[in-house]
Amino acid sequence: MLIEVKVPVFSESVTEGTLINWLKKQGEHIERGENLIDIETDKVVLELPAPQSGVLAEIVKNDGSVVTSGEIIARIDTAAKGSKTAPQQAVQTAQPESATDPEQPAADKTDDVSPQPGRPLMPAAKRVADENDLTTEEITAIQGTGRDRRIIKEDVLNHIANKKSSAAASTNQQPDSQVDQAVSTIHAEKSERQEKRVPMTRLRIRIAERLVQSQSTAAILTTFNEVNMQAVLDLRARYKVSFEKEHGIKLGFTSFFVKAAVAALKKFPIINASVDGNDIIYHEYYDIGIAVASPRGLVVPIIRDADKLTFAEIEKQIADLAKRAQDGKLTIEELTGGTFSITNGGVFGSMLSTPIINPPQSAILGIHATKPRPVAENGQVVIRPMNYLALSYDHRIIDGREAVLSLVAMKEALEYPASPLFDD
Repeated sequence: MLIEVKVPVFSESVTEGTLINWLKKQGEHIERGENLIDIETDKVVLELPAPQSGVLAEIVKNDGSVVTSGEIIARIDTAAKGSKTAPQQAVQTAQPESATDPEQPAADKTDDVSPQPGRPLMPAAKRVADENDLTTEEITAIQGTGRDRRIIKEDVLNHIANKKSSAAASTNQQPDSQVDQAVSTIHAEKSERQEKRVPMTRLRIRIAERLVQSQSTAAILTTFNEVNMQAVLDLRARYKVSFEKEHGIKLGFTSFFVKAAVAALKKFPIINASVDGNDIIYHEYYDIGIAVASPRGLVVPIIRDADKLTFAEIEKQIADLAKRAQDGKLTIEELTGGTFSITNGGVFGSMLSTPIINPPQSAILGIHATKPRPVAENGQVVIRPMNYLALSYDHRIIDGREAVLSLVAMKEALEYPASPLFDD
């Protein structure tokens, strides 16, 4: 019996996806629940499990195809019996010809490279390999760092960079003749002028679209303030051992900023609102987006009802979301919605920035690196651990007064935190 394999139904915010790489080959036996292929959307990478056991009778849509919800991409014959691995008949009949024909050139370029067992070569990685004429042996030697040891674009780029570094080092050695020296110089000059064209991933395209949308549809303005982080540092030093022992999670900085943001949003509800046509929607809940850098790009998973969570619950959610963002395991639902966002450029050493609003939200908090800086206190110059805060807001509905006062409220919540907050 033939059954159809269809693209799962995407959420309303996702219209299409791209087939990344078939993990099973036509004619291969599959078990129910085995992952057949990964589908990349502009938010997450979805796994598509086999609906029934059988043989993959037909692949309708190949790697790189753009698909929509419910589209047929393959067919499974539940009555047929296939091998656990892909059929090798074509390979076996082709091998003697190439082995006995001295005129047959070796197929050593990536045009003939297929994903390695256990280490699939992702489409973007293959394109980069093709553009740089990597051989099959080079591809095989690359260690995949993607999910399930897949070879991703960054792995290929790192291999190429190391290859160029080795080549550059060899050209620095003394050549045996003037001809060798001239050839080395030509290659060195050529390597400095190379270009490569790499298509954007669906996530990167979506990020670009949303950033342009935010800039073109909102009247974005940014206000700044500074906060003395000494009280937060003291609390962390005092409670970090007992906190980790009791809750099994380290006490970080982000939970303090989430708590401070929620306190400010409660005082100034317009910061937590959004625009819908000529209406203002006031959200009476606090879903805080936390910007996370992942191998696929920037994602913003949501902490739901942050006002009802303890410090420990916030820290556990942040750790879980960050890990699954790195592994590509976030769901579409976890990346959808949000009433306010926080982005932390400080983890990369940023001193100051003007974050861009994540539409349809109306404000975003940017936090930065905490550094010892000279400040004036009671007429004296002292050194304090200072952090610069930046609040970008949509001036269409948020006036400067509310923006400035809400940022002051966050500053005060951070400079005067109370230990009972750990239990609320």
